Amino acid sequence: MTDFTLMGLITAMLSQPFLRMALFASIGASVAGGVVGSYVVVKRIVFISGSISHSVLGGLGAALYLKRTYHIEWLQPIHGALVAAILSAWLIGTIRLYYKQREDTVIAALWAFGMALGVIFISLSPGYNVEMTNYLFGNILWASKADIYMLLGLDGIILVVTALMHRRFLALCFDENQAALQGQNVKLLYFVLLSLVAITVVLLIQVVGAILIIAILSLPAAIANTFTHRLSRMMWLAVIIGVIISILGIGFSYALNWPPGATIALTSTTVYLLNLMRKKG
Repeated sequence: MTDFTLMGLITAMLSQPFLRMALFASIGASVAGGVVGSYVVVKRIVFISGSISHSVLGGLGAALYLKRTYHIEWLQPIHGALVAAILSAWLIGTIRLYYKQREDTVIAALWAFGMALGVIFISLSPGYNVEMTNYLFGNILWASKADIYMLLGLDGIILVVTALMHRRFLALCFDENQAALQGQNVKLLYFVLLSLVAITVVLLIQVVGAILIIAILSLPAAIANTFTHRLSRMMWLAVIIGVIISILGIGFSYALNWPPGATIALTSTTVYLLNLMRKKG
């Protein structure tokens, strides 16, 4: 067991390059998670993010299958995840808005379809599929410079879109009918918001994996919501809380030799439950 003191963790992060990269990755993911997660919590579409995160397994498996079967070296599973996440988000939005189906039924169907498709593609892919474990359960300790650059790029997209459309998102989240009466294109806004959720899901795959995304996407924002009801302040608090949770999770993972993604998710859940106890007390 490694020394888990504040000084010991700081020393380890300064001396171990993989811990520094993990720290950068956690900060990048926390920015996206805090901003978009706040919309998700306020709009009450947490389980949509869960459906998207599980349906991306189909994209991960398909990209891995194409890469290995047809020797497309530049194609990475994360590219398939991004395509699958956006398509899943748009499909949910289309069925909800145009076909008037219950979202929970659509979410359950999409969840099962994506998982099943992913399992099939992974089983058909030649060679060993050990790398898929990192995408399913996360492995932030193996974050590379390319991963950091991708995180920063997607963070930039999310922050720019949020800055340009925050007031319209605010109206959408709190009262769709009022937003429509104000002349807002509610359908377009809903699709853009779901697209941001999809991008954020792909970002968080790098940290906690597809299986555990809900914990790090929604819980920091839910914790922040207990301290403020102002959405912009909630976002900043959620980002800070997400960074703290990620650092604690990385520290516990390093000290106890636990899987990093699961440890971060467990830390997030623990902090959330402790905050609930504080609030009730």
